[in-house]
Parts: sequence; structure tokens; C-alpha cells
Amino acid sequence: MNTPLYELSATQLLAHYRDRALSPVEVTQSVLARIERWEPSIHATYALDAEAALAAARASEARWAQGAPQGDLDGVPVTLKENIATRGTPVPVGSAATVLAPAASDAPAAARLREAGAVIVTKTTMPDFGFLGAAPSSFHALTRNPWNLDRNTGGSSSGAGAAAAAGYGPLHLGTDIGGSVRIPASFCGVFGLKPSHGRIPVDPPAAARVIGPMTRTVADAALLMQVVSRPDARDHMSLPPSDIAWQHLERSMKGLRIGLWTEPAGGWPIDAEVKEAVLAAARLFEQAGAIVEPVADWSTTEMRMGMAHFFTMRCRVDLAGMPPERAQLAAAYIHDAAAYAGSLTPEDTFRAFTRMQALRAATVAATQPYDFVLSPVSPVLPFAAEAINSGSENPLKDSHFTSVFNHSEQPAASINCGYAKNGLPIGLQIAGRRFDDLGVLQAARFYESVRPAQAAWPEPA
Repeated sequence: MNTPLYELSATQLLAHYRDRALSPVEVTQSVLARIERWEPSIHATYALDAEAALAAARASEARWAQGAPQGDLDGVPVTLKENIATRGTPVPVGSAATVLAPAASDAPAAARLREAGAVIVTKTTMPDFGFLGAAPSSFHALTRNPWNLDRNTGGSSSGAGAAAAAGYGPLHLGTDIGGSVRIPASFCGVFGLKPSHGRIPVDPPAAARVIGPMTRTVADAALLMQVVSRPDARDHMSLPPSDIAWQHLERSMKGLRIGLWTEPAGGWPIDAEVKEAVLAAARLFEQAGAIVEPVADWSTTEMRMGMAHFFTMRCRVDLAGMPPERAQLAAAYIHDAAAYAGSLTPEDTFRAFTRMQALRAATVAATQPYDFVLSPVSPVLPFAAEAINSGSENPLKDSHFTSVFNHSEQPAASINCGYAKNGLPIGLQIAGRRFDDLGVLQAARFYESVRPAQAAWPEPA
């Protein structure tokens, strides 16, 4: 086999397991060797347990030998963002302020993966409390972008994005509350899906918080969705179980009405190379028979400041709940956010909530006329690895195109749509109507099938 085992997609691995051409053990060994080569440079992992991964792979190998695979992902390597609990492993949520205690049980997504026979190879890194669209963390070593070690992975699923780009196996799970799956998917040149809110059960559930797949192919993301979207009673905000044909990805774009959103309100421009890549992608939809129309920005500064006020207050509450000697260990950006929240009144915080509700309503109303809306994921290219944002005076600029769909609960994906002159990837966002997760995957699969040839994946020095 000419393709390295760590590069094979999940769908390819399962086919090879069925015909006995490959063993889950040799695949897991290949992934572990890949991690050993890359990890000194990119620092994407947390709580790597090679022996546990190999034990799970050996158990899978025995099941395949008996012709009795356990589930839809039996023997397929997978990584999970460290805030998705796995039994017995502490959950630091990216922060040195967290008291490390073994998780009592698997989170819903981790439980579904084990039931499906997946091989959990490692957890992946994140910034403090998932607060950033960037990688710096007070707990983890700085995660770096495999495409350029001087560049940021984006966040907060920083390790997941880096792991997918570096070839740490085919399947990765991140979480997203404002762009935390899509931004690292964009910066690292992989595919990422933020599903409809509640599509994948989360524990603990919260407004805007979702779990989503990060993969190299759309088909692998759909396969992962088929498993982790199964119900779990612990998420009281989850959607009812739905019989979704996750593998039915082929769909014509002819006649579909598609919105194109590239101009942010406020007058600031997006990066010229980002804009050109998104416009080129939109032309491919148009050439396939879709009706592509520009969409004006429906958000306002007041709505977006509502988000800022609400989530900085979350930082303040989180720190206030810790002993002072623990709280002081959190990253400076958490303390800065908490200090800012200290200037807000109770009335400000209530108004922040109502403004987020207004943003939700405006987003649903503005996008409802369209089957899909195309936009940049990030308005900028990957910035410096050590930075916590793109350095803009506008602190909400980096998540401008992504966060609105968390609050509207709509599915939205990031798919690579080209590269800047410096070789860094650029992400196209494809958003759909509420609950149309399959439609977003189908639109992404269409684009995947017609986009220009992709660059070779990065290799360690």
C-alpha cells in the first residue's frame, strides 16, 4: 500500500478491515509513530496513552478476525478535545487554574465512540476555558500550526486542528461556542462541522456550545456524525433522535439559492486573499447552477457587544468560584476579561443576554431565504503562534463570520478553499438552515468534488 496508514480515511480503513487487508493494530502503530515524529514541533496532544490505544486496537483486531465488529468505527483511530471527558482522565479545560481530578465517566460523545469500537488515541489541546479563537494556554505547551510552525492553529479546538493536519489519524472531535471548530479547521486546512445545537449530546449542555467533527474529508465527518449524534439523556437541550441518512452526500446545486456574505458591517475589510478565495468558491457553485446573491451583514455592534459582555462575565464568574491561589494561575487573557466584566452592571449583563437573543433572531431571518450562505470562516490568515488574536482593535473581528451561527443554532462548516501566497490555508464557511446538518455536508461534499487541487499535507522537518 503506497499511502501511509496514518493518512487513510476512516472509510478506507473500514473497507480494509472488512477485507482483512489491514489490522487496527498496525494502523494505530502508524498513527502513534506519526505523533512521535510531529509532537515535539506542534504540541497538539494531552494525556496520550499509547498502551491503552494499542490495547483497544488489539481488541478490535480480534473482533474483526471473528467477523464481528462492534460498531460503525471499530478500530478507527480518533482524538478528542480534552474538554470532552474520558473516564479516568482529568479535564483541565486548558487552564493551569483547574484542579486536576480524574473524570468519573465518559462524556456522551466519548461513550458513543467506545460503543462504536473506535480507538481513542489521545486527547488534544485547547486554550484556557475555550475562551480564545487561538492556541495559547496556561496549561498546555503552545500548539503550533503544522503548515507553518510560526503560525497559530486558531482555537479553541487548537490541538484537534493541528492533529488533523499532521495526520494523527482520520477522526477528531472539537467543541465550538463561537467558531472553535471552524477557525482551527480553516487555519489548518481541514474540514470542520459545527452541527445544529443539540445534534450531538453534550454534558454539560449550554447555550451556543456544540461538539463537531474535524477531518480531512467530508465523508469522514459524516461517518463520525452518524455515531456521535446518537442520543444521551444527560443532555437536556439535545434534539430528538433523527433518522438522518448521513452517508447520502451527493446532491446537485442546480437551482439552489445561495447567499454570499463577504462584507462585514463596521467598514473594516477582510484580507484580500481570503476574499478572493471565497469569491472563487462561490463561482463554482454558480457554475453548477446555483443562484448566488450577495447578503448584507445583518449583525450590529450592539448585538456583538452583547456576546462580549456575556462571555467576559462568564470568565469573572469562573474565577470567582476558585480559591484565589488557583484563580491566579489562569491565563492573563482570562483575568483581563474578568476585569472588564467587573465594569458591567447587572443591568448590562441582562441586556447582553437580550442582545444575543436579538442576534439569534436576526441571523435566522436574514439567512432563511437561502438554502446555504457562503462566507469566509476567518477574515484573516493565520496569525502569529503566540498571539491571542489577529491584533485588531476590534476584539470580535476574528469570530465575526462564525459566532452568529452558534447563537442561531444553525449548522455551519469550514472547508479549505485555497491557499494564500505564503502557503497558509483559507477556509470557506457553508452555513445552512436550522437542523439541515445533512444539507451542509452535501454542499461541502459538492465543493470538495470541484475545488482546485489541494496542496500536499505538511511534513515534519
